[in-house]
Amino acid sequence: MGVDSRALVCMRQVHGADVCEAQTPAPAPLSTSADIAITADSGLSLSVRAADCVPILLADPVTGAVAAVHAGWQGTAAGAAINAVRALTSRYGAAAHDMIAAVGPSIGPCCYEVGPDLITKFSSHPEAHGWFSASAKPHLDLWRANRDQLARAGLSSENIHVCALCTFDYPALFHSYRRDGVRAGRLVAAIRSARDRTL
Repeated sequence: MGVDSRALVCMRQVHGADVCEAQTPAPAPLSTSADIAITADSGLSLSVRAADCVPILLADPVTGAVAAVHAGWQGTAAGAAINAVRALTSRYGAAAHDMIAAVGPSIGPCCYEVGPDLITKFSSHPEAHGWFSASAKPHLDLWRANRDQLARAGLSSENIHVCALCTFDYPALFHSYRRDGVRAGRLVAAIRSARDRTL
C-alpha cells in the first residue's frame, strides 16, 4: 500500500462500535480498544482483522478520509457502520453521499445460524426484521444488515459494494472461526487515504 509496515494501524478489536482516530505517529497496535479506526492521513494505513465478522472499508474521495470497521454481530447490533459514517462526517467534514463502502468476505446468511434470543439484540434497528430468516433455526444476514445501516447513514446504494463471499463456505480461501474454532487464522482488510490531508 506504499506505507512502511510501522504505519499499518492495527486496532485492539473488542466487538463493539467505538471509534478511534489514528494519527502520525501511531503505535501499532493502537493502545485504545476499538472496532472503528478513522484517519485522513495518507501516511497511515488502517486495518481490520476478521474470521467470520464483517470487515468494512469506507472512503470519502472528496476529503480523503477513510475508515476501517470490524462488525461482528455485536458491532452490527451496536451500529458500527453508522458510527463510522458519523465519525467521518463529524471529524473530517465528509458527506455520506460521497462515501464509498467495501464490505468484505464474512460468514453469510447461508451458514450463520443463531439463537432466537439474538433477535432481540437488534430491536433498535427498524430494518432488523429482514435480517433474520423466518425459520425454527434463524440465520442472520450480516451482509444485508450492514448494507442497510450504511444506506440509513446516507450512503448511496450504488456506492455500497458487498462481495457476498461466505468465509465458512470457502475453506481454501478464507479463515472461519465458526468452521475452524481456535485454529482459525484471520483475514486482513486495509485502506489508506489517497490524499495527504490531516485535518
